[in-house]
Amino acid sequence: MAFKNALIAFMAPLPSIIFYIYFLNNHQNHHHLLSPLWKWCYQHPLILANTLFFLNIDLGFWLISLLQSSNWMIDLYWTVIPVMLVHYFGSHPNADYNLWRSMVVMVLTWVWAIRLTHNYFRREKWEWGAREDWRFTDMARQHGQNWWWVSFFGVYLIQQVFLFGVCIPLYIVHSVNKPLNLWDITAFVICICGIVYAHIADSQLHAFVSKNEKQKEEGKSMVPNLDEGLWYYSRHPNYFGEQLWWWGLAIFGWNLGSVWVFVGALLNTLCLAYVTTLVEKRMLKQEYRVDAYKMYQKTTSIWVPWFKVSPKLLPKEKEI
Repeated sequence: MAFKNALIAFMAPLPSIIFYIYFLNNHQNHHHLLSPLWKWCYQHPLILANTLFFLNIDLGFWLISLLQSSNWMIDLYWTVIPVMLVHYFGSHPNADYNLWRSMVVMVLTWVWAIRLTHNYFRREKWEWGAREDWRFTDMARQHGQNWWWVSFFGVYLIQQVFLFGVCIPLYIVHSVNKPLNLWDITAFVICICGIVYAHIADSQLHAFVSKNEKQKEEGKSMVPNLDEGLWYYSRHPNYFGEQLWWWGLAIFGWNLGSVWVFVGALLNTLCLAYVTTLVEKRMLKQEYRVDAYKMYQKTTSIWVPWFKVSPKLLPKEKEI
């Protein structure tokens, strides 16, 4: 099963890749049968990318999910698609950019993707498609028989909105050619801080979960809550680090004159705020950690790292 899923994952994006390579090799051939199409592809790189995403990811991955009864692949490709997009925008014949800024953004995107992909497989115990995200499983349970078509909008089409929203800076970087300046350095530092911070937070969480799994296997009581390291200062430091990365990336685009580029990062932040509420509700459904997590919520910042509130300073609950 794991080998089959790995094979599917590698083959799934091939239609878009093959089409784009064919376009690169033939777009200057005016006698080619598809020359009007190549002209359109040359003039509309952003629309072309969205069209390929809709056909290959939204429709293609959705059909695969129906056959497999699982939406596992979209989580994996969330970490891969930005890398594909940054190389697409950089290699498009109509691209115009500062070489150094392009190289910096490409390297940053690769580092971010490697970190997140590593964390994904580490969390999934290095298996391909072992399970889908628990949020999709919950949504499937809620929608019942309608999930087969609702999933197209709730899992795939919405991913296109969010992914292209946050990846718009990758397009702007490769469509405006201006010299590097201080804001590029600022954006670089924020992106690196976000990647490193999220990596440390995810590694601490992985160590905590692994230790608890071992405790459970040995019949010992599990630790109810992670309250050490970066998790001492905020309840979701991994989410905070992830947001630093996307907002840092947006600064690259803003620096090139696109103020509206922050809309994508803002939408992603709002989405992650909603996901945070789902995660916390899920935590409170696990009986062995309810009391500890409620106290954790009262004393610890939700995202931004901050000092704890002393339990002594919390308002006392009224006795019944």
